[in-house]
Amino acid sequence: MTSYQSFAVAVAVLSTLLGAHAQAQGIAVTGEPPQAKGWRAETVVSGLPQPWGMAWLGDGRILVTGKDGSLHLVDGKRSVEVPVEGLPQLFTSGQGGLLDIAVHPQDKGPTSRVYMTMASGTSSANRTVLVQGIFDGKRVHGVKTIFTASPSKTGGQHFGSRIVFLKDGTLLMSIGDGGNPPQRVGNMLAREQAQNLGSHNGSILRLTSEGQAAPGNPLAGKQGALPELWSIGHRNIQGIAVDPASGRVWASEHGPRGGDEINLIEGGKNYGWPLQSYGADYSSREPIGVKVVPNMEQPLVAWVPSPAPSGLAWYTGKAFPQWQGSLFSGGLASKDIRRIAFDAQGKAVKQERLDIGKRVRDVRQGPDGQLYALTDEAKGSLLRIVPQ
Repeated sequence: MTSYQSFAVAVAVLSTLLGAHAQAQGIAVTGEPPQAKGWRAETVVSGLPQPWGMAWLGDGRILVTGKDGSLHLVDGKRSVEVPVEGLPQLFTSGQGGLLDIAVHPQDKGPTSRVYMTMASGTSSANRTVLVQGIFDGKRVHGVKTIFTASPSKTGGQHFGSRIVFLKDGTLLMSIGDGGNPPQRVGNMLAREQAQNLGSHNGSILRLTSEGQAAPGNPLAGKQGALPELWSIGHRNIQGIAVDPASGRVWASEHGPRGGDEINLIEGGKNYGWPLQSYGADYSSREPIGVKVVPNMEQPLVAWVPSPAPSGLAWYTGKAFPQWQGSLFSGGLASKDIRRIAFDAQGKAVKQERLDIGKRVRDVRQGPDGQLYALTDEAKGSLLRIVPQ
């Protein structure tokens, strides 16, 4: 019996003993929220090939990744493709491709360090990697792989992956668990990797700007733990946002059938997947795990049915004063952007939706204080959310 299986048996026994008391400690799941008012979406540019992530340069222009491996520079209302030299072998099957992008926050001049996540490899052996290159205003060159997730997996599911820089100059990177049953990695189901301290899959990592394990990672001292781990027990995070004032970090996470989550992320914590979940198995429709496991973190929000969240922004802009201090989560299946408002204790107290009518892949706040969104289409659009 593996360590994961032993732990799962112990959880099942404990769950039975806790019974109704444990269930009472869970949170109330929510469905589709009411419509938000007083806004409209305007198109900045269109024709972007299945855009996935966006990042602002110091001069206000925007770099947008295309899942097919292309990179695009948005300048005003026009976009041009940017050559990328030296990209590793790209795996574009299923959910794989060129994914998120970030610009080093210290680089404000004409030359910037650019970071991109991608699925790399083949259908029989692939993984999420982080690359770094130099954007000189016209092209990205000097691309090198600075981090490779381990272990490799098969198939085209659950790569993550978002990246965000923290105040101390380190970055967080999300890695998906590897896929749904019957997908396996080694001697266990792929999703069980999320509870394996010897695996990057199903976790958030904290890295230096050169792709090394950041000093002080809280799980690094545990026996058998990989030094890059920041938090574990995640299924497939495709949205991360940071409050620039407090430094708090949130993540939006795909559940299985139902059970998509918004979590407040803290280093060293276990977020439960697949032992703790508000979702059900795709094929059997049986619940996965239980809603409450002692010493595992509860989500702030759990959605049933699933909006399929992807892209997350913490809003501090002036265009919508009533929205300040809210999270905005893009929805692929729900084709909307959801606003989550919090009280002084950090509890989610209100939700409403901005109906976009198209799959929303990313949501970010730009340096101008405006909200922007990418639509997930073969020829996608960059949208800006403005007052009605």
